[in-house]
Amino acid sequence: METYQNFIGGEWVAAQSGKTFETLNPADTREKVAQYPHSGGEDAKAAVAAAKAAFPGWAAMTPVARGRVLSKASQLIESRKPELAKLLTREEGKTLAEATGEVQRTADIFRFFGGISYTLGGQTIPHDLPNNLLYTKREPLGVVALITPWNFPIAIPAWKLAPALVSGNAVVIKPASQAPAMTCEIAKVLAEAGLPKGVLNVVMGDGRAVGGELATNPDVVALSFTGSYKIGHQIYQQLAPRQARAQMEMGGKNPTIVLDDADLDLAAKLVAIAGFGLTGQACTATSRVIVDKKVAAAFTEKLIEKAKAIKVGNGLSDGVTMGPAVNEQEFKGNLDYVDIALKEGAKLVYGGKQLKDGDLAHGYFMEPTIVGGVTPNMRIAKEEVFGPVIAIIEVDGFDQALEVANGVDVGLSASIVTRDIKKAMLYTDRIQVGVIKVNQISTGLALQAPFGGVKQSSTDSFKEQGTVAIDFYTRIKTVYLDYSA
Repeated sequence: METYQNFIGGEWVAAQSGKTFETLNPADTREKVAQYPHSGGEDAKAAVAAAKAAFPGWAAMTPVARGRVLSKASQLIESRKPELAKLLTREEGKTLAEATGEVQRTADIFRFFGGISYTLGGQTIPHDLPNNLLYTKREPLGVVALITPWNFPIAIPAWKLAPALVSGNAVVIKPASQAPAMTCEIAKVLAEAGLPKGVLNVVMGDGRAVGGELATNPDVVALSFTGSYKIGHQIYQQLAPRQARAQMEMGGKNPTIVLDDADLDLAAKLVAIAGFGLTGQACTATSRVIVDKKVAAAFTEKLIEKAKAIKVGNGLSDGVTMGPAVNEQEFKGNLDYVDIALKEGAKLVYGGKQLKDGDLAHGYFMEPTIVGGVTPNMRIAKEEVFGPVIAIIEVDGFDQALEVANGVDVGLSASIVTRDIKKAMLYTDRIQVGVIKVNQISTGLALQAPFGGVKQSSTDSFKEQGTVAIDFYTRIKTVYLDYSA
């Protein structure tokens, strides 16, 4: 079992309460993965103070000098990829292949923002008078707080940390208690790469106490959060009275539309990957398939075949293509949603049961699940199910499919499978989401492209990832210079 502590002011320290908690392997709960400090508000306050003290020196460095630290961190992460991926799988549950890809993406993120450091700045603007210079400059904000989820425990901290740090901010990050190890490992890597003490601080423990302190501490000038709408909305209200900058990325109920002209083999493949991959534990996972009635039966049969081919088990085992739910709460919630759907009149097409034979007896395993006969007013059609559960909704044509797709209060990701380029382009125009995929899976994001949702999926103010991620972590000054005298 690994043992981690808070990282405050460049030192690894216990929680002031002395309390600890442990994480368990969701594939085998008999295995303790790591022990952590059970921190509270006082620990978060100390971390903010350390960040505040470190900020001036870090902000005074050039962006290129800061970028070199990130580039070095990228190299270190890549060199440790096998061990980090194994630890990620043991704590969060995804397959080793999925974990390895996530660690590689993390290395790529730090490399990308290390490169961005060479172009980080403002712009010159033509003045309307001669002998005058008009330009802008970017400056860091100060102390920023990051609150990250468990489902991508190294990639999401990385895509928040990298733009925050290269911009010159000091950071306090609170990772989700289900899987904090990867954030601690990032802190180790950045320290080894030369990040000055106090620029990055990691606090683990009670979400309400630590998160509440970060959201209300007057020295925290901005907070980026990824998680549920309920918690994100609460944090947003805590930030509002002092007008602190907020970036909230929350849930989704992502549709894939399958039109009657679609390649059904391709459609089934894409939906299976996006709905069952990562055990369905992705905010961009396909949880609703909106299918034209003309092809619904044929599509469903093909999707069942894809589900049957999935091998569920410990993510470290050879041949396994779907791991467990991250914990008991998520596991039971997935099964509960299936039961609720059936009580509301839906039909169980495939799966829907716990798997507990042999090596699966001590983990949170369930079958990949397909629910048919779903109508748009059912809970399973409207509420996020963070697991390998796909609901099939039948419709009459493109217009009704689009109406159903937009008929929820979230809008993160959406895809469509069709050979009709006109309908595909109309979909990109009319679908109310932040990310649209045509003949592709609803999951999977290019790190160099903007990401974020609309409606209740996001505050819809600042995007994450890509070069525009810098916008949230910097402010712009406009400078007028008259040299005519």
